[in-house]
This record gives sequence, structure tokens and C-alpha cells, in this order.
Amino acid sequence: MTTIPIKRALLSVSDKTGVVDLARTLAGRGVELVSTGGTAKALRDAGLDVRDVSDLTGFPEMMDGRVKTLHPMVHGGLLAVRDDPAHAAAMAEHRIGAIDLVVVNLYPFAQTVAKGAERDEIIENIDIGGPSMVRSAAKNHAYVAIVTDPADYAIVAKGETDLAERKRLAAKAFAATATYDAMIASWFGFADQRELFPATLPFVLQAPTVLRYGENPHQQAAFYNHAGPATPGIGQARQVQGKELSYNNLNDADAALELVSEFRDAAPSCVIVKHANPCGVATAATLAEAYEAAFACDTVSAFGGIIALNRTLDAATARAITGIFTEVVVAPDADEEAIALFAAKKNLRLLLTGALPDPARGGLTAKSITGGWLVQSRDNGQITDEMLKVVTKRQPTAQELADCRFAWTVAKHVKSNAIVYAKDGSTAGVGAGQMNRLESARIAAWKAKDAADKAGWAAPRTIGSAVASDAFFPFADGLLAAVEAGATAVIQPGGSIRDAEVIAAADEAGLAMIFTGMRHFRH
Repeated sequence: MTTIPIKRALLSVSDKTGVVDLARTLAGRGVELVSTGGTAKALRDAGLDVRDVSDLTGFPEMMDGRVKTLHPMVHGGLLAVRDDPAHAAAMAEHRIGAIDLVVVNLYPFAQTVAKGAERDEIIENIDIGGPSMVRSAAKNHAYVAIVTDPADYAIVAKGETDLAERKRLAAKAFAATATYDAMIASWFGFADQRELFPATLPFVLQAPTVLRYGENPHQQAAFYNHAGPATPGIGQARQVQGKELSYNNLNDADAALELVSEFRDAAPSCVIVKHANPCGVATAATLAEAYEAAFACDTVSAFGGIIALNRTLDAATARAITGIFTEVVVAPDADEEAIALFAAKKNLRLLLTGALPDPARGGLTAKSITGGWLVQSRDNGQITDEMLKVVTKRQPTAQELADCRFAWTVAKHVKSNAIVYAKDGSTAGVGAGQMNRLESARIAAWKAKDAADKAGWAAPRTIGSAVASDAFFPFADGLLAAVEAGATAVIQPGGSIRDAEVIAAADEAGLAMIFTGMRHFRH
């Protein structure tokens, strides 16, 4: 059967948006309405004639509404294969009437968890009858239409459905119950049982945005949101203007947001990212000054980069940013003058997040590999004063210590092997993604010298800087490259079998060196 008229509809919804209008339209087409609990009351209050499910089943709703639709008179009407003689005979023998349309959305489980409800209330918001009806109707979509989203009411309001429509609705319905069950399983595993890695890891994403292509034009790509409550981030940001975001834009913007969030409680800060690596980071008295300092670190890489700010974008900063080509700007907010200035750059994307994520938040990250997934807890490690251990004869000055902390924060977000020079709250040079630490140290120093040459400075900012290494120096050579670049203080995890050799080299050079005891590999 292709087109099936709707003669009887069962409506039972938690979200009652639009359901009265749908029911009124269906009733006007002669559709018999069957409903339960609060939905039946809402329809009656609107003056509609509604039949209770208990009239169908011969049993009252019981056990605080836990049992009302779990009955053969309901599921027989949903699951019967209409043109199967045996099914038709069973329907006739037991006086089971066919149900042509089910409109269901489920108890608000995720919303109940999000508001911090007690365990008993959370358990009561696990829907049983709803998913059962959804799955029954979706399985029998050859004859029954199932609607789980108010956005789809228009499809069934015309009083009939065709097979193609029912297939689409069934696919959406199974996705809805899969998402619902995954959220419940996640809550039981992570929140209720306190398991970091449950035996089964529900991984549900929804609402895809199809992108123009992936990392390269021959690849296809889409962006999916997490099901349920989400951390403020790029996926939830409001795009004020600019071209459609690409796969690489989203990836780089996320890297920039994650790093600038480390400074969410700091002075005005700016992060410039290129290919997921920071090429300039600075804090200053104003956002505009922070941008100029970050930009000066690497004016070549900043071209076509991604900028993230930790404060409301103002006109002075917006004016400075428009001086070169920039792909994306991310900020918690922007004032009207800044938005007006950006409007002249029609391709520049402006994303407003409303808030910055907590860099210390928990959670998992996942990466697909051949045959499975690698899953780990987020790198939310933060260094404390108690963790810092000065291992050299010379103690760092207050400024060196501040620059060490700053460089360490940036290095956490640089691809390994990572070396970051910093001075006076700005990056001086960044060495990323090399196969050995010595080369990263040399590249970062070379970039700092190049920046000084372009700016006309008397000396590169590595002179008198602090240098951070995301992992220990396995040999003294990387440290000596930093000495050659002019660094006077070093911060690194320590833990190498050659720590004594590295410490001795630092002492000989007159450096102050701090061990953190924490590594920040990023691959």
C-alpha cells in the first residue's frame, strides 16, 4: 500500500507545541482522536472530542501513569500487517482497531537531568510506553505513520500519508528512540555508576550541517551536535555574518576557542590560530593591544587565520583585525560598532559564543582509528603552585615565573613536539609538530628573529624570554637551543633519565628551570 488515509490517530506528547492545532485539523478531516493523560486534557480543553486509551484497552491508566498504552489493543492496532489474512483475523477476533497515525514525543529525560533533579525524579522521566509505541509504529511503517517531532506535523495534517513519507518518519523515529536510550545509558554509566569508561559507550550526534567538503575538496563532511545539553562552544555559537563555515574553519575555530578559554578570567587576551596551531597569543591592557602583540609574533601565519578573544569584541580591535585577511573571529560577544565594521568584510565569519567553556571541565575525547576508537579523558590538567618545582640553582624572577606560566598554557594547545617562547605576556615564537624537540626549539627561535626583522625591533623577543616544552627534554641540546635564542627561564615536565644532565646545562647557562610533573602531548 502506498497512500493510506488516516482514520484513527493516537496522540500522546510531553511537548505539546502545535498538538492542538494538529488535532483540530485531523478532527476536521474526520479522524478519530485517541489520547492519554495530559494530552487528552489539553485537547478536551480546546473543545475537541477525544477518546481515552483506557476506552480502547478496557483498563484504566494505573501505577501513576506507568501503565496505560502497553496493551494488545494498542500495539495490535499498531503492529498488524493489514493485508495479512491471519493478522486481519486476529484483529477481528479480538476487536482490535487499526491505528493509522501515532504522534508521540517522549518524557523530558535530558531536561530533567540538566536541571539537576534528584535520582527518583530522573528515573520517573524514563519513558517506557512512548518508545514502545514509537518503535511499533515505525516498524510497521508500511501501514502506520509515526511522528516524533512537531516540525513534521504538516506531513500528516493533510489526513493521509504515502509510503515515502512514512519511511522518512520511521527513520527519524528510530533515531529519536536511539538518542533517547543513549542519553539514559550515558546517565546510568557516567553519572549514576560513576564509570569513566562504561562497557558500552553511547555516542549519539544529531542535527547535521552538511559542509561544502572536508579537509580537502575530494572529501565529504558534516558537522553534528551532541545530543542533549552541550558545553558553550563553536557548535552552539551564533554566526553573525560571513560565508558558510568549512570543515577546516570549524576545526581551527575550536582550537582557538579552547586556548582562549584558558584565559577567560585573565586580562584581555587574543589567540591567533593557523591549521589548529597557535601562531600568536597575548594578554594586554586592551583587546586591541592583545591582538597587535599576538599578530606581531607571526605576521605571515596570521594571514588567513582564526582569531579568538576572551572579551566582547570592540571597535578598536575590529578595526585592527580588518587590516589583513582573516577567516573567522570568535568572541563571547561584539558591540554594534564592531559588528558594523565587520559588515564591510562580507566573507569574514564572526561567531559569538555567549560564554567561554570551562578549560577545567571533564569529559571524553574520541578519535577514530582503523577498527575502532581511541577514547580518553580531556586534557584539563592545570598546574598549581604546589606542583611547580625549581630544580636549578637560580630561582626565577616574578616576571620569569609569569612568563613560564603563560608559555606553559600556550604549549598545552600546540601540536607535539611543542616549544613556546614567551615574554611579557606574549608569545615570542612557537615551534609545533616537529619530530624532535630540538627542531621545534630552533624553528620557534627562527620565527622570533623573523618577527623582529619584520617589525624593525632591535632584538627578537626571545631575548630574556621564558620557554615551555610540552614534554621533557630528552637531551640537553633542545635546552641549549633555547639558551642560544636568549631564553632565561624554562618550564618543562621533567622525568627524563637525563634530567641531571639537562639541569646541569641549565645551571651552567644561568637559567632558572621549573619542573611541573605534568606532560601535555597533543597529536
